[in-house]
Amino acid sequence: MINNNGLSPVVLVCEHASDYIPEALGDLGLAKADRQSHAVWDIGARELSRLLSRKLDAALIEGCISRLVYDCNRPPNVPSAFPAQSERIVVPGNEGLDAAARHERSEAVYVPFRTTVQSLLEQRQRGSASRPIVVTVHSFAPIYHGMQRSVEIGILHDDDPDLALAMMNNADRLSGRVIALNEPYAQSDGVTHSLVIYGVANGLPNVMLEVRNDLLTNETEIEAMAEDLLALLLPALRAMAAPAQEKDNKCPAN
Repeated sequence: MINNNGLSPVVLVCEHASDYIPEALGDLGLAKADRQSHAVWDIGARELSRLLSRKLDAALIEGCISRLVYDCNRPPNVPSAFPAQSERIVVPGNEGLDAAARHERSEAVYVPFRTTVQSLLEQRQRGSASRPIVVTVHSFAPIYHGMQRSVEIGILHDDDPDLALAMMNNADRLSGRVIALNEPYAQSDGVTHSLVIYGVANGLPNVMLEVRNDLLTNETEIEAMAEDLLALLLPALRAMAAPAQEKDNKCPAN
């Protein structure tokens, strides 16, 4: 966890921040050329999340193990929590995992990660007048199954669309960016597990940010992207807070 005492109500979650694979798993049998690919981690997402944490003064929980070992944005009962293939990349070390192996990885990776996030949210709800706001940060590859993706920033939601829609209302502030709702993934793709368990289940505002990773190749690009994301997020948070403040300020009826 980074900046766990940050003053912002935003709690950043970056599940796919790390490319680390424990030595005991032998790189999961990946080809050398695939070891640093997007299949292993969300390239640039860690640096972007840390910069957002500094700019917002927000807490950040980031994954410390590759999503190929266990994808912390998936529940333990789905195959994609331990993917045997990611797009064109075969993951031999995940093929034919039995129930015991899946349980061991889940207990070692997913349970501590989920417990850390949930504990922080519960602590914030007890100790602050403002509700925590769950923002998950991801990156995606510019080419997928041979198809070029034009989207640069994706704003995703699950059953609670309010924050995502409020952010999309500010998209015209960034005329030079290609911004889309529920692209390049959506709830139907099974990518919103974190939004469900940390946001929706707790009644907290939540949104998932997806950034194309060819726009995160150096510090200058990451700085620019962080500023653009804040140009979408901060006005959205203010707009969502305004109705609640108006309600609080109303005089009681006689």
